Amino acid sequence: MAPRLSRRARRWRHHLGIAIGSGAVLLVGMAVLDGDLRSRISLTLAYLALAALAATLSLGSLNLIRQRPNPVSSDLRRDFGIWSALLALAHTGVGLTVHFRGRMSNYFLVPDGPVGWRPLRLDPFGLANHTGLIAALLLAGLLVISSDAWLARLGRVRWKRWQRASYVVAGLTAGHGVLYMLLEHRPILLVMIFTILVTGAIVAQALGFRATRSLPSARDPG
Repeated sequence: MAPRLSRRARRWRHHLGIAIGSGAVLLVGMAVLDGDLRSRISLTLAYLALAALAATLSLGSLNLIRQRPNPVSSDLRRDFGIWSALLALAHTGVGLTVHFRGRMSNYFLVPDGPVGWRPLRLDPFGLANHTGLIAALLLAGLLVISSDAWLARLGRVRWKRWQRASYVVAGLTAGHGVLYMLLEHRPILLVMIFTILVTGAIVAQALGFRATRSLPSARDPG
């Protein structure tokens, strides 16, 4: 029987596996997607971040569906959450250089506003960028507190309350993705992958909530 890995070793294995998988998908995306290099990198990072977020939201529900303990924080769920934030922030950083080289404010402000004052962009392109930026900022905050030290500092109840911001992130991310798919007329394959990831997370959450009815002592599916 193989010796049981320490917690640190398990977490390193999680991070290494996600990193290798993400790197492989990134290379494939760079090779097969259309557009310039920055666009391909940004788009692939977006889908990787969405996949990691979907996994983060689904793991707790899967525990409940399988009638297994669902702790406030599990290492695998937290590690997927960490990578979701890292990949989303990388996508944001690259994505903000795709359309307006050197004029990043055009993503969020009306390009031809009055001198000295430019209102927020409220067209579909502006809304897509606002939702993406808010989601990225929330993920950055969740990344900061994704550690045992912050769990101990905030306490289990407060820490979990903050972590529920991931549901807001999921909604903003879905809106951001839908708007960009409409704006850029994404290929049907990418639309299907997006739909599968979003639908899968929603179904997992719904099944997890239903499972709590037969497990009164179970924690929430988040």
